[in-house]
Amino acid sequence: MAEPVTTGAEAAHGGGAFPPFQSETFASQLFWLAVTFALLYWFLAKVALPRIGGIIALRHDKIQGDLREAIAAKKEAEAAGLAYEAALSDAKSRSQAIAAETHQRLKAETDAKRRELDAALAEKLAAAEKVISETKSAALTHVEGIATDTADAILQRVLGNKPPQEQVSAAVKTALKG
Repeated sequence: MAEPVTTGAEAAHGGGAFPPFQSETFASQLFWLAVTFALLYWFLAKVALPRIGGIIALRHDKIQGDLREAIAAKKEAEAAGLAYEAALSDAKSRSQAIAAETHQRLKAETDAKRRELDAALAEKLAAAEKVISETKSAALTHVEGIATDTADAILQRVLGNKPPQEQVSAAVKTALKG
């Protein structure tokens, strides 16, 4: 039989077939596969997985701690909100009380000033009525004389002569009385 022809590349690498497919090396490949698998399993079980588990546990603990802090912060914020609402309500009630007090005080001051003005106006009105009454009385005392003089002048002009003064005065007094 003829020997297979090998190229320079095949000769340099030890033959022409792919080594995992060569039946002569199959038993040693299974042995090294088992050894490699056992070492990899041992490495993962004793070194890598505990580290990964520790990291996961740390992350879990960190997340739980952060959640507890967030819950505590939320409770603090709610308490602060309630305190703010209470302070705001207290401030509103105090401002309403101050406004009511100021309103009452200003109303009392206004009422007092109004009473003072009413008293002053009543005094001025009484004084004015007194002056009017005095002026009216003075005018009424002169009315009789003016009426007598006017009637005398009219009668003199109409009759052409002067009527007696006593008769004119008596007629004017009678007319003024009734």
